[in-house]
Amino acid sequence: MIESREDLDAIKQSCQSMVTRSSGLSAGAAIIPIPGVDLGSDVAILMRLIPQINEKFGLSPEQIESLDTESKLFVMTAISNTGSKLAGKYITKKLIVTVLNKMGIKVAAKGVTKFVPLIGSAVAGSISFTAM
Repeated sequence: MIESREDLDAIKQSCQSMVTRSSGLSAGAAIIPIPGVDLGSDVAILMRLIPQINEKFGLSPEQIESLDTESKLFVMTAISNTGSKLAGKYITKKLIVTVLNKMGIKVAAKGVTKFVPLIGSAVAGSISFTAM
């Protein structure tokens, strides 16, 4: 349970570390010159990462459901006001693919650069790291 600003900052730092590690994994998969490997790994990474982040902030569907009505209303209003499409939701492969499709330019650029020998793989890796 988040009880203070320090708790919130600690959770934020922990989540940023998880995202950085996941970005590194995504970049590593993007370097592999086999089409589709990077997209598949991005889906797998996000399917694991997003629920972990939601849970740390107390926003998993189960955690929200266990709140009293007033708290639940507050959390759902805050989520909708911030425009978050992934907070408090059950994360499905379809939802992740939809998010990746909205990032279409980065995903397409990453795919195209893989076909440029050597430098293309490095560029694809850096695009993947940044996009994640």
